[in-house]
Amino acid sequence: MDMTTPVRIAVFGSFYRGFHVLSELLKGPLGRQVLVAGVATDDAAASFVNPARRVWAYPHGACEEAMVEQLAGAHGLPVYKGRVKCEAFYRLYEEEWRPDLCIAATFGQRIDARLRSYPRHGFYNLHPCIDDGWPSGYAGPNPFQALLDDGSDHAVIALHEVDEGFDTGRLVALSERIYFPPGASVVDLHKSTSPLAAKFLVQQLGKLLAGTSQKAEQ
Repeated sequence: MDMTTPVRIAVFGSFYRGFHVLSELLKGPLGRQVLVAGVATDDAAASFVNPARRVWAYPHGACEEAMVEQLAGAHGLPVYKGRVKCEAFYRLYEEEWRPDLCIAATFGQRIDARLRSYPRHGFYNLHPCIDDGWPSGYAGPNPFQALLDDGSDHAVIALHEVDEGFDTGRLVALSERIYFPPGASVVDLHKSTSPLAAKFLVQQLGKLLAGTSQKAEQ
């Protein structure tokens, strides 16, 4: 890879994790190495994001629904809130965004084979779990609730490839433990873990891009 040319990244994200990941990519240490080509984010009222099974089922404000869209808009980035498994989005994704790499960070739609196979450097997801082997027993749309239900006092963030399963793709790395305060809610855990998840992603992405660059030079 020619590292003088920014790597084109598409972000599929919402709520606090999506906001912090997008913030780090725009303003963090990789800002000059990457170019955010497009942002897909949840329409929290849409049935196709399964709002009753995801974070949108919990009390939240309108600003939290819109934070990713507003951040993207402030930086002049194209934003998409519709269905991603349709011809209109495929054309946008492949002809305009043309991502080299994609990141999912709290996104309410499944990623199909056409989407995940397009970026040459992969399609990755950030998923909370514990270090219980991989795939984790906490795969699914609401891992924080499952962790709280089981009495866990911490989570780790898994960075993994997206495949045809539900949080089952090849594990890239696990973050260090992030501990839960007493009485924490699902929304509290999204708020407290998202900045750390975003910084963990940037660290791992830096390694991934450096490794890809070295292979290209050999």
